[in-house]
Amino acid sequence: MSLISVVVTLVIVGVVLWLINTYIPMAGSIKSILNVVVIIVVAIWLLQAFGVLGHINGVNIK
Repeated sequence: MSLISVVVTLVIVGVVLWLINTYIPMAGSIKSILNVVVIIVVAIWLLQAFGVLGHINGVNIK
């Protein structure tokens, strides 16, 4: 995975999260939970992309 694709993906995720936080009305606690979940998912993705964390075999998304 190239560095450019990682940066573009991070920018897109950041803009989408900013748009959701700015324009979709929801309770502050839900926004906080959403932000934490997105940050955790992106951190795990980055760790896997750079080879620090191996693939998670037990997770199946269908």
